[in-house]
Amino acid sequence: MGLEIKNPWEPVQTYSNNQTPRGHSGQGQATAPIAMHHKDGNFGILTTQVSKIIEWGRSSSLWPATFGLACCAIEMMSASADRWDLARFGAEVFRASPRQADLMIVAGRCSIKMAPILRQIYDQMPEPKWVISMGACASCGGVFNNYAIVQGVDKIVPVDVFVPGCPPTPDMLLFGFNELQRKIRAGIPNPPDPLKASGLKLFGPIGEEL
Repeated sequence: MGLEIKNPWEPVQTYSNNQTPRGHSGQGQATAPIAMHHKDGNFGILTTQVSKIIEWGRSSSLWPATFGLACCAIEMMSASADRWDLARFGAEVFRASPRQADLMIVAGRCSIKMAPILRQIYDQMPEPKWVISMGACASCGGVFNNYAIVQGVDKIVPVDVFVPGCPPTPDMLLFGFNELQRKIRAGIPNPPDPLKASGLKLFGPIGEEL
């Protein structure tokens, strides 16, 4: 009763149900005890693939472009606030320049007049880059089924993740963001470019061809 156990987990760490107890050879003869692992400050060894490390880094440091079109942008701003905190996933750095961003969140309806600008900003983003279509209006036109609204931004830019809702909540955007991270880590490529696949062309605000 006077025996004091310093480490209550020592029996669990020392003996196993399917292994010979440490410090015993198995034939009834005692051997030198096997030293348990302990942290001594030295560097450990991690084996993986270079592509996995790169994809993990890309998925954990996505920088969205500041591109809000309509009321869905309010929900996008809320996702980066303290309640939902998009910074937990390394994506709180909204960039004002598309040349410093690798994620475009199309938040809101896209008009025919805005389509060339959206495509121009997408083209200015460096590779690799991804697109999230946030909300029903950006994904399929939503309630604006008329001549002035693009019936889905996937006709202009390749969309990786569609987030439904009108408007989608910040939780839904976070779920779509997590799906995009999973897609990047799995190495799934971007969908085909709709303009290059269809051969269509857009003309910018000053007449240049995009």
